[in-house]
Amino acid sequence: MSDATLTATATIAEPKAHGVALTDAAADKVRSLLTQEGRDDLRLRLAVQPGGCSGLIYQLYFDERYMDGDLTVDFDGVEVIVDKMSSPYLDGASIDFEDTIQKQGFTIDNPNASGSCACGDSFH
Repeated sequence: MSDATLTATATIAEPKAHGVALTDAAADKVRSLLTQEGRDDLRLRLAVQPGGCSGLIYQLYFDERYMDGDLTVDFDGVEVIVDKMSSPYLDGASIDFEDTIQKQGFTIDNPNASGSCACGDSFH
């Protein structure tokens, strides 16, 4: 096989999935919440929207629909969806779930965020 053939073959691939990771703790919590809701048709959607005091805010919610251009990754039965406009802002981000005496909830660690506001709900 020539180098040209290898290059042509390498460029033909399925669309790239998003670069967001989901920790085991977060996946377990999502499964628990879906079981409580009695739903198996929901996915976890992470998006970035304009707003907040730093310019952008995260949206993390369950969604039953797919939109044109959605990027998806399945984490052992938990599907995480990111829309194509949010994907560049979230590449390399990680969703975790904390359950401590001081804090309970989902957290998003995003290496693309260059700063955030004092409340921690928005970033730029």
